[in-house]
Amino acid sequence: MKFKRIFLMVLDSLGVGEAADSMNYQSLGANTLGHIVEKCDLFIPNLKKIGFLDTLTSVENNDVDAYYTIAKPTNTGKDSLNGHYEIVGLKNDKQFLSFNNGFPEDIISDIENITGRKVIGNTCSQDGSIIQQLGERQVNYGSLIVYTSADSDLQIAAHEDCIPIATLHEYCLRIRKLTLMKNYRIARIIARPFNGTPGKYKFINSSRKDYAIKPPSKTILDSLVAKDYNVIGIGKINDIFDGQGINKMIKANDNNEAINKLMDIIDKNFSGLCMINLSDFDSLYGHKRDVEGYGQAIEDLDVDIPILLNKLDLDDLFIITADHGNDPTYEGNDHTRENVPVIFFSRNFKKAKKLPPFETFADIGATIADNFEIEMPEIGKSILDELE
Repeated sequence: MKFKRIFLMVLDSLGVGEAADSMNYQSLGANTLGHIVEKCDLFIPNLKKIGFLDTLTSVENNDVDAYYTIAKPTNTGKDSLNGHYEIVGLKNDKQFLSFNNGFPEDIISDIENITGRKVIGNTCSQDGSIIQQLGERQVNYGSLIVYTSADSDLQIAAHEDCIPIATLHEYCLRIRKLTLMKNYRIARIIARPFNGTPGKYKFINSSRKDYAIKPPSKTILDSLVAKDYNVIGIGKINDIFDGQGINKMIKANDNNEAINKLMDIIDKNFSGLCMINLSDFDSLYGHKRDVEGYGQAIEDLDVDIPILLNKLDLDDLFIITADHGNDPTYEGNDHTRENVPVIFFSRNFKKAKKLPPFETFADIGATIADNFEIEMPEIGKSILDELE
């Protein structure tokens, strides 16, 4: 069965159980979805109907509307970049680093040297409260607030009246170049301008800018573009791939906005791939160890699932997966090394069922490549012929 359009939804951090090598990543016993199900009385009938909960068990359920399975990670690391790289068929053994307790002094010193400004903060903050804590000091002294979300990122915040947004972007670009030159393995440098007054500071999300690392080699996204297919990235997809292999980028500030924009894209006439990342699961709930909030976000997605699936044409394929885990019941606030769910849905399927486990996330990318008859990725095995 071949498809004109494929929609690939990545539920950022929604893993379904410890990977075989979880011990090497301080993730033994992690299970993002499983532990949320244990703690919360989830009502997700629509996700359940497409096999989402069945990814937690080895018992086969044939009363489903989609093919379902799990995929095992093979790329090194438990970060978003390597997870997405693997999904689109790129083998990468370079692990990006996270700095939950702040960045080493040599990095901070380098930032101060190339910007001429003092660094304050240098801590972990996931909820944006750092600009309330340090915003007034930043304005008074013209310093830079440096922090991380506990992902592989280095974020720099400054008030737009103190440091113009264009200047902040230029600082982050210089820092990106520095980290590459000195081989600091940080996946993303992020400019976070804000405005407002003490106690009422707000990030200017429309002027946020991510400086990621370009993929080290070609992905299926590049191959699709080379064959004149559309490759649409919604949410942080464009940032993850630093624009490489994306020919239409659509920004979204949260899950709800991302899904609304996906609904708009489904109504368009195009051929190719639309890839969307729902980042709230990770940034708002996983890192903050907010079990109830994570569960509510899954229930919110469940409400949208039938609307999305009913909008699909008969020759569309909808894929749901994740890029890593971030168990909100686990110790610390870092990602967890987990297997991920894989759901394939089409309104044209006749024999939806459980599939054997994927030995790599890259089986998803290989299946997409096979469908569009483009160059196969360096890793991954297509299961296109099994979809009936």
